[in-house]
Amino acid sequence: MNKVGQNILQVFSQKFTTPCKLYFSPGRINFIGEHIDYNDGYVLPAAIDKGIYFALAKNNSSVINIYAADFDEMLSVDCNEIQPISGWKNYVLSILNQFKNLNKNIEGFNCVFSGDIPSGAGLSSSAAVEGGLAFALNDVFNIGLSKFELVQLCQKAEHGYPNVKCGIMDMYANIFGKQNHVLLIDCKINTHEYYQIQLGNYKVVLFNTNVNHSLASGEYNIRRQNCEEGLAILKNELNINSFRDIEDVSMIDSCKTKMRNEVFNCCKYVIEEIWRTKKAAAFLQNNNLTEFGKLMFKTHEGLDKLYNVSCAELNFLVNEVSGNSNVLGARLVGGGFGGCTINIIKDDVVNDIINDVSKKYSKIFNKNLSTYIVNLYNGTNKLM
Repeated sequence: MNKVGQNILQVFSQKFTTPCKLYFSPGRINFIGEHIDYNDGYVLPAAIDKGIYFALAKNNSSVINIYAADFDEMLSVDCNEIQPISGWKNYVLSILNQFKNLNKNIEGFNCVFSGDIPSGAGLSSSAAVEGGLAFALNDVFNIGLSKFELVQLCQKAEHGYPNVKCGIMDMYANIFGKQNHVLLIDCKINTHEYYQIQLGNYKVVLFNTNVNHSLASGEYNIRRQNCEEGLAILKNELNINSFRDIEDVSMIDSCKTKMRNEVFNCCKYVIEEIWRTKKAAAFLQNNNLTEFGKLMFKTHEGLDKLYNVSCAELNFLVNEVSGNSNVLGARLVGGGFGGCTINIIKDDVVNDIINDVSKKYSKIFNKNLSTYIVNLYNGTNKLM
């Protein structure tokens, strides 16, 4: 347990008198397969060793008290009066509402949570909040939901009060993560395989633009709507059921005049990314990190030029390392519009590259670059 977990236990003891249980809920990275989970494709995420800690205990009342230590804000609500509010509270309230929809009995409890995962960085802090709270409540109240049922509950929660129509990847990685492994998730049938990633003398490094994105602003949902609009046309014209039925992206050229340009570009990106993800898994199986990294650069190009979810800061960070032989791959990670890039960098030059890129970034954009070295970690679990 790190200092964040220890601090949460201390804060809990200061605010409440009941003994508590402690849980850790990880953030996630995604190497390949961005914006593909809601398009029936394949994704290749992993849980990381940065996330959110929850201290939680029943309080034998009907009142729910949740203290967000990072915001120094308390939410107190009767368990029979759950409704949307705003901000971080919507995410936890939506989890409670989903348990209620399943007729699962959640009574009063006290909770303190805090983390070392930056909010708005594209590392799925929202899924870490949702997954951690859902896992803890399932355990404390002996509800008996399976891991996959928790994943489904968390996805419905994000669709609910926050109104982000996300796919299943973030929650799936949060719950099913495995140390030193990535998950190849088939998002059509919701199954997964584990692939060990042998980094050797390379590190996974995140560059945080500190451009805070808000998926709830609507851009994420617009991309999903574009894909749905395009797929409806492709189903009619090509007699297919999903994007993964299209083996050659040139098959959709005949449909271009029937689509808006942004819809066609989204469809093209999705088809290419599904292919890239399957190829990336094969490269991992053969421990070919060099070719794996090249696909990451290709994904960023598609996210920028076709899916249109990058920004100047993200593009700068990827372009800055793209010609460096010590960097195997880089791309934006998460929904886009800001947040982080993920990089695979040779360990003996990590600090040099961080220093060089940080100086240039600060000079050009007049803002600081935050960096994190992360390890692939286990999914949400009880610590004590």
